[in-house]
This record gives sequence, structure tokens and C-alpha cells, in this order.
Amino acid sequence: MIRNYFKIAFRHLQKNKLYTSINILGLVVGITSCILIGVFIWHELSYDRFHKNAGRIVRVTWEYNFGDKPERTALTGTRVGPEFNRAFPEVASYVRTLKYPRVIACNNKLFDEKKFFYADSAFFSVFSFPLISGDPEKVLNTPDKMVITQTTAKKYFGNENPIGQTVKVGVKDFTVSGIAADAPDNSQVQFDFVGSFTSLNASKTEKWNEANYITYLLLRSKDQVKALQVKADNYIGALAKKEMKLESNSYSKYSLEPLTGVHLHSDLDGFEPNGNIIYIYVLAAVALLILLIACVNYTNLSTAQSAGRSAEVGMRKVLGAGSKQVFLQFISESFLLTIFSFLLAIALSVFLLPYFNRLSGKSIHTSILFDPRMIIGLMILAVVVALTAGAYPSLILSHGRIIHILKAGFRFTGSGGLRKSLIVFQFVISIFLIISTIIILQQLSYIRHKDLGYDKEQVIVLPVDNVIVQKYDDIKKALAGNVNIKSIGGAYEEPTNIGWSDGMNPGTEHDESRSIFINAIPVDEDFIKTLNLKIIAGSDYTQADVQQFDTSNGGNNLHYVYILNESAVKALGWTPEEAIGKMVTKGTSGPVKAVVKDFHFRSFHEAIGPLAIFLDKRMIGSMFVKVSGNIPAALNYLEKTWKQRITHRPFEYHFLDEDYDALYRAEQRTGGVFSAFAIIAIVLACLGLFALTAYAMVQRTKEIGIRKVLGATLPGLLALVSKDFIKLVFIALVIATPVAWYAIHKWLSSFVYKVSIHWWVFIVAGLATLVISFITISLQAIKTAMMNPVRSLRSE
Repeated sequence: MIRNYFKIAFRHLQKNKLYTSINILGLVVGITSCILIGVFIWHELSYDRFHKNAGRIVRVTWEYNFGDKPERTALTGTRVGPEFNRAFPEVASYVRTLKYPRVIACNNKLFDEKKFFYADSAFFSVFSFPLISGDPEKVLNTPDKMVITQTTAKKYFGNENPIGQTVKVGVKDFTVSGIAADAPDNSQVQFDFVGSFTSLNASKTEKWNEANYITYLLLRSKDQVKALQVKADNYIGALAKKEMKLESNSYSKYSLEPLTGVHLHSDLDGFEPNGNIIYIYVLAAVALLILLIACVNYTNLSTAQSAGRSAEVGMRKVLGAGSKQVFLQFISESFLLTIFSFLLAIALSVFLLPYFNRLSGKSIHTSILFDPRMIIGLMILAVVVALTAGAYPSLILSHGRIIHILKAGFRFTGSGGLRKSLIVFQFVISIFLIISTIIILQQLSYIRHKDLGYDKEQVIVLPVDNVIVQKYDDIKKALAGNVNIKSIGGAYEEPTNIGWSDGMNPGTEHDESRSIFINAIPVDEDFIKTLNLKIIAGSDYTQADVQQFDTSNGGNNLHYVYILNESAVKALGWTPEEAIGKMVTKGTSGPVKAVVKDFHFRSFHEAIGPLAIFLDKRMIGSMFVKVSGNIPAALNYLEKTWKQRITHRPFEYHFLDEDYDALYRAEQRTGGVFSAFAIIAIVLACLGLFALTAYAMVQRTKEIGIRKVLGATLPGLLALVSKDFIKLVFIALVIATPVAWYAIHKWLSSFVYKVSIHWWVFIVAGLATLVISFITISLQAIKTAMMNPVRSLRSE
């Protein structure tokens, strides 16, 4: 019997190719969207859960206030891990980690490695990164040992055994003591090398405040986090404050974040940019809504078709078929269509996954689609979709009375409100996504084009290390000797994200009570000119300032010359003009030489704060090469000169605007995802509108035929048919507008600098939806209106 149901279902679907194709298209698009979003959410939720001790590992974060305002960071000093381990029996072990790009020399080749980590000896015991070779307890237990990944071993040693081999890391020799499997994609810690923490000079002393390390604690039980947090607040906070000699209005506090919650729930980035649980909720809702749209489309199309199947159902009932048999017949069509759509959707998902990875910035493998849990989930989803999409029309068709079916066919008059409500629901989702996408793209455009206060275009960034610093002026002069190079400046770090923080107060004596919290950056004399910072009072650095600093440095009595931004001057209580020549103290006293216009040295999520720029070429970490003219020629010259002058590291460079774009990569991906799914939602909603139009045309065939006989014109008939549907889209616009405004307002609130939400965005979204809807309606309405009235009046 079941076989017969599916055979009849297949014949019916084959007979009605147009409706079958539309149903399959809608379901395939909806299911594919759901699968792709599902694997993305699965991947995000799985971060760091592969560790055997995942539930017992916590990350320590630091919150402090040195008298100006509270600050939070995921970085801690070297004292934190050992002190927690000594003070609290709940802590079984600890791991301090540092990500530190290094130049590695091996077999007469140089490699600039970005994923070099230093970690305590418990690293491979606390975390479950599998060791292919080596003892987890011993691979990092002494200085100058390191573990490399399989991929790295192949890259450096080919088919040779790396264990016991020696490579030069910077100026030190490290011995390969172990080989680890490559870190999974869903790990926050992505390493190629892990060197022993005791190789660092910083490991020899325990300090609270030199916060450069991410510290993890392994607890004896996952239930001890809250209790340990209370103890830490009372003991660690008081101890740190006392030993750091903080004033009464200052504090230092350490918080514990469960490892499995860091990626989606923490607002402090670690080694990798965090995700956002809000985006997960939004994407899950979008996936569900798109799938619901696809199911609604199937329901509406099945309903529209059913008006032409009254004779079939009537004859079945006359021949003895009960409601159950008729229901099974029609629900089998739904299952057949759904199963076929799922198979196509899975194949399409495999094909689209690389493109989706590019859009979302992930590296999700297709193997996840064939995970047993995923397969079971898809099977359950297929059943749910088949029942959701096919149950309503199947019930209606199977429970009609024979006499009514044979005399008048199916009319479904009682369900017209439901179908119209479903169309409104579809377009509410579509309009919401359109409005959200427009404003997200506006914000991204605003970020890309807003004046940052400095010039980031055509600026090449070159690394500077301790060896280069020793002959910095000579190398800089050699690199500048090309017609395409406009100027070269240097600084401790890049202006896209200045992380150095310090205290500063007016006067020559350090006074904690008058100190302000300030960001700081050491620079050379050409930094201001190279990045085109705007000086609003005073003057730029000169060679006289350089000579004065060199003289004071030689005498071990540092003399800093400061340039402050507008916010720093305001915080100190001066005007830009008043600040010139004033003395300030940031560890070392010095005069204010100039004031620059505020520029963005953090992301747009944060307000511009006080900043101190000071001349100290000993601390240069990056060189900025401003190019004007032929960029390839400039790069060729830089590479050639670099290789002649600098032999201890390879020529590596990137552009400053690439680092700026990286700050907003999450928002750019969000905009891309929303754009893609907004298009999908509007396409599916139009399919649903096509279904309702088709149903209405079947119901009104005779009416349209009579109107044509009485002289109705095509435009008149089109207007008659369209007005009711356009009304539904307008109702959807009214509902979606406040919802979209609220949601996008909440998203924009995370930015300090943002676009305004203009009224015309809602008008554009509404007009676009109305135009698309009218075209969709017209395709079916014109076809019906062009029919011969004689055929229309004879139709049953």
C-alpha cells in the first residue's frame, strides 16, 4: 500500500512540473540555508569543547582602576598563575601563555612565524592537544625546548625525524622535544610552535602589572568556579593592590571565565577574535524563519493545486477510501518531495560550503555534514519539514465531504485569513532583513570612508626587532632612497590598535591623586609626518629633539618630549594652546611640544581617549613606509635593500589599511551573511506570494472570464487582482519597520561612532519589496487575464 502511495505521488508530481519545480526550489533553498547556518552554529558552539578537561579550565582576566577609569583585559602578569596555584587548593595546575611572532632559522633558511607560543610545562597536560611524539609532562619542562605541529615538522624537516633537532629562534637555540597534531579549527589557541615558558626572561620574576600573558587555571572540579571567584576577590585583589602600592581609590581584580564560554560570551579577545552569542541567536532565528517560509510556500502551493484535485478525491471516497487513506496519499507526496529536496540540499550544501566559509570567515570541513549526529538531526528535520509543510493541505483534502467535493470542489474559504497571515509573516521577515542589511552596509561604508585623523592609504608596514633597532637610522635611510618612497616613520605599535596604557599627571612630580589614565606610543621623529597627523598647536619633532634625547639617554637621565592628543589635553584641564611647554609626568617628566587632533587609535566601538606620543627610537616595533607612485617598484626596492641590509630575518610586509579592515572583519562578515540571507528570504517570500496568487487565480477564473466578456481591460484586471496582495505587503512593512528599527538600533549601540538611522531606508526597503511583489503577482495575473473567456467560463 505504501509503495502504491509513493507511486501515485510520483506520477502526480511528474504531471505538475511547474508546481513541483517551485516546491522543490523553495524547499531546497530553505533547507540549504538551514544546513549552512546549522553547521556554522555547530562549529561556533563547539569551540574548545574537545579538551578532556574543558569543563575544569578557566581563563583569568584582569580588571583594574588606577584612579581614572576602570579597564579590563584578558592579559595578566606572570604572578597570577603561580599565586592562584599556591593560595587555593581548588587550583590543580596553571598555564601562562604568550603569543610572540618569531624569526626562525633552520637549514640556512629564514621563516617569519606568526604562531609561535610560549607556555608553561603543564600546557599539554591541561589542554588536550594530542602529542604524536613526546611526553606531555616533559616536552616543555626545561628552557629552550619546543613542540612543533605535524604541518610545521613537514615544512622544516620533510621526512626526517624532527625530535632532537635544533633550530634558532631569534638568537637562541631551541631543541624540538615533541610533535603535536595540528590544532583543530574550533580552538582559540592556534599554534605552530610551543616553546617552554622558562625560556623567557620574564619567567624568572613574578610580577602583577606587566600584563602580557594569558593565564589559564585547571580546577579540580568544574563546580568550584563560583566559590573560587569569591576567594579570589577577597585574597588576590587585596594582595595585588597592596604589592602594587595602589591608592585607596584604585583597585585590582581578577575574574574567572570558563574556557567553553570564552569564544561566544566574553567581550575580551584572546589569541583569536571572539564570536558573539547574539549573532548565533540571530542566525538561528534566520535559519528557522527561512525554513518556515519554505514550508509555508509548500502549504500555499499545495492548497492552490488542491482546487483542481476535487474530482480525484471525490472518486477515491466514492470507491471506499477513508480519510486516513486519503491523508496518507497526500502526506506521502509531501514526504517524497521533502526527501528529494533534502538530498539535493545536502549536495548543494557540500558544493556551497567553501563559498560559505569565505563569506563567514570559517574553515568548516564538509565532513561535519556526515557526522552521525548531523545525519540524525537532518533525518529528524526532514520528518518535521514534511509534516509541517504537508499536514495542513493533507488534512483539508482528506476530511472534505463527498457531496460537497463532487458538487463544488474545494473552496477553503475558512482558511484564507491563515494563508494571508502566512504571506504577511514571510514579508515581515524579508523586509526586516532588507532594512537590517541596508543599515549594516551603511555602517560598514561609514567605517571604511570616515576620516580617521591619519592617512592609512599606501602605507607599507615593516617589522622592527632588537637587531634592527641597533642600526635603525642607517636602515631607515637606506630604505628611503627611492623616488617612490615619500617618507618613513616608526612607532612601537600600529596606530590601528594602540594597547600601551599608563598613568600621566601634570607637573614634574608623580602625583597619583592627579593622574589620568592614558594610552601611550613611542615613536621616531618622522611618525607624525608619515601618517599625516594634524598638529593643532605647537610643532613636530625635529633633529634637535632627537639629539637631546640621545644625550639624556647616554647620561642615563631620560628626557622625553611629549605630543598629546586633544582628549589628553582636555583631561589635564588645559586648552591646546595652554598645553604647549607645560611639564607632564608619565614615569619620566618632559615638556608638551605639540597637540595633535584626535585620531582613531582603537575601533569605532570605543571612544577616542587620551593619548601620549613620545620620542624614543629604542622602542620602535614597526616601520611605516609611505609610498607615492609605483607601489610594485617601491616594494621591489624595499625587498632588495632589506635583503642587503638585514640578513637575520626574511622580508615580510603588509599594508596598514589591511590591519584597519581586520578590526571590523566580524561586522563585514555579518553584513555579508545578512545580505545573502536577505536575498534568499525575499526570493522565498515571492515564491509564497506566487503560490497565493496562483490559488486566487484558480478561484477567480470564472469571475475574470465574466469581467473580460463585460469589457474589462488587462490593466483593470491586473489592478483588481493586485490590490489585495499589495495590501498584505504594506501590512508587513508596517509591522517590520519598528521591529527592524529596534533591532538595528541595539546593534548600532555597540559603536561609539555610527551612522544615523534615516527614514528613507524604510521607504526604500518598502518600495523595493512592493515592486518585487507587484512583478511576482503580475506574472500569474497576466497569464490568467490573457486566457480565452470561453475556456475560463467552462472551467470546473
